[in-house]
Amino acid sequence: MQSAIPMIDETDSVPDEGTPQEDSAVVTLHPRADRNQHLRIVEAVLFAAAEPVPLEKIISFLPEGADVQTLLADLKANYANRGVNLVETAGKWALRTAEDLGFILRREQVEQKRLSKAALETLAIVAYHQPVTRADIEDIRGVAISKGTLDALMEIGWVKMRGRRRTPGRPVTYGTTEAFLVHFGLNEVTDLPGLQELKGAGLLEASLPPGFDIPIPRGADELTAEEDPLDGTETELPLEMHLPEQTAEEPPST
Repeated sequence: MQSAIPMIDETDSVPDEGTPQEDSAVVTLHPRADRNQHLRIVEAVLFAAAEPVPLEKIISFLPEGADVQTLLADLKANYANRGVNLVETAGKWALRTAEDLGFILRREQVEQKRLSKAALETLAIVAYHQPVTRADIEDIRGVAISKGTLDALMEIGWVKMRGRRRTPGRPVTYGTTEAFLVHFGLNEVTDLPGLQELKGAGLLEASLPPGFDIPIPRGADELTAEEDPLDGTETELPLEMHLPEQTAEEPPST
């Protein structure tokens, strides 16, 4: 009499101990096996994405019927107390650095700005002719100076307002700063190169007009007898900067 052959219930979720099972059978037989695999897929998709991933794209990587919302909620909870969080922005999902750790990863970088030709000329005039007013600069350059030129030099800290000249309108006078000396490796303003040094460096033509000379700069912080101290009203705009803005940087037509 033959013994009955036992039937295997393929719906059992947990195999009997001691019964050898193939790896593929484990994934098929365990209900949580598919879910854990789905979590790994969602996590991989989010990790590899350069931009926030829409829900529809996440669904496209999963088999039909997968509960994506629950998977995302579980992942979000798993990442809640970690250095990376799962966040939803505008209906899309992305891994982001935890907000409380952002200051650790922030790095400040000095932004390099190239000065315009007008700014370089203005800086040279201020350095060699200080104290100078806006009118002085325009007279030396022979062109009107735009409103932003001096602003740019003051913003980077190379030029400052010194005082007010004792003339009608009491225009603001400008001079260089300590930051200017440090940047150009000077101990004092009087260490600026003279006529012969500039010619030797090729910054001036060998043949110059008769009588051409370069003034000897005064100390940046020394007010002259023609200057009054600043009166505190210069914090917003110098007096002459309230005049109508001149945008031309070329000589006026004759």
